[in-house]
Parts: sequence; structure tokens; C-alpha cells
Amino acid sequence: MNTMTTVTEVLNHLKENGYTVDFNLQDNCLVCHGNSLQLHPDEFVVDKHYRFEGVTDPGDEAIIYAISSTKHNIKGVLLNGYGISSNPITDELIRALTSNNSSVQEESIGFIQEKSNEATPQRPEGERVLDAELIEVDLSRFRKQIKQEQAWVNGDRNAITIFKTDAMRIVMIALHEGAEMKTHTAPGIISVQLLEGNISFRTAKRSCEFKEGQMLALHAGIAHSVFANKESTFLLTLATSK
Repeated sequence: MNTMTTVTEVLNHLKENGYTVDFNLQDNCLVCHGNSLQLHPDEFVVDKHYRFEGVTDPGDEAIIYAISSTKHNIKGVLLNGYGISSNPITDELIRALTSNNSSVQEESIGFIQEKSNEATPQRPEGERVLDAELIEVDLSRFRKQIKQEQAWVNGDRNAITIFKTDAMRIVMIALHEGAEMKTHTAPGIISVQLLEGNISFRTAKRSCEFKEGQMLALHAGIAHSVFANKESTFLLTLATSK
């Protein structure tokens, strides 16, 4: 059974297995952090990738690629925050990262199995419908559920996706007092509705503090952070143009 549930755990696991280099995306290649080595699409393969969805940050959809190159005798990882479609890279590089997905082992990591409505070891009460003509949502039940799971007991936060389509996602997020969502961006317009607690929401130009019953909206691509001044739970809605 896969017990890795965080980005850090997966990165440590890969490092132990020889994937020691950090790669970054460039327009038409991968570049190695710390030196000038460039890997073009025909010079590397994706051995495995791990997908995280809707667990830590609003609209979070991260993929870790385990990449190797026999030409350069190198192995490393590429951590991509919102999926390669959100980056301005060439079609050739996109194909290199995705064309072998049918044969590359993929592991869905985290507490939310968004592509399935079945329960998981991390979320035994997780069986639910994420998309249908009509979805009924019991917010009180979800608020109770996420504060009984190990992610909440052992960490500083927990989250559960309660609705997901191509164009919109609704996530309930709970933060312990003092927990912070570091500065990040979302690939669509978001709204944040506070159900309980007190949080500070910051952008480069503005900072606001709001309490239970208040909400805000933010346009796509604006960097922001969230800090829990006390134990808090909120609904995050992400709307995209898809």
C-alpha cells in the first residue's frame, strides 16, 4: 500500500532511489537547477509520475515527474504546480512529458481520490459523488469528517473536494491555528467563503482579515497567501475557462 501522502515524502522517496537532480521547465527543454545542462525532449524519459489533487492549496493540482536521461547519465525530478498545460512550453516538450502516460506508472497521492467516488485508506469515509446533474452537499458532515481524519490529526490542515467538473471545483479546507498556505496562484477565478474561524488573506497589494460569514473573490493568476489566525474552515471555489 502506498503510504506517501505529501510532496515532501514523494521527493524524499525518489531521492533515495537516485533521482537527485531538480529540473525546471523552459520553453523547449528541461534545465537542471544549479548548472546549465539542458535536456531536450528526445534526451529524456518519464519513468513515473505522481499526481496530487486538491489537498493543500486552492486549486492545487501538482505533478511530480521522475525523469531519467541515459545520454547525460542523470536522474531527477520535475515538480510542476498546476500541470504542464499552464506553462508556456512547446508542443514537443508537452508530448515528451505526456505521450507515454499509458505505459508510465502513475500514482495518485493524497487524501482525495477525485477521479473515483470510492473510499480510500486515507479517507475511509470518502465514498461520494463529485459530479452529477444535481449534487447535494452536507457541509456540516464534511466539516466533521475532515477534522476526524489523520491528515488533520497529524498535520496543520486537511481538505476535501466536494464538487469537480472541468469548469469548476469546490474544496472545503480546514486549517489549524497558525497554519499558512504559502504564496501561490490559481489558474482561474476563486472565491473564498469562511465557514468558521478567522483568516488573513494577502496579495502583493492588499491584505484583509475576515471572519465567519464573510467571503472574497479573486481574479486568476494573482499571487496570494492565506494565514489562519485561529482554527478555520472555508470553502474554496475555483472557476476556470475550460
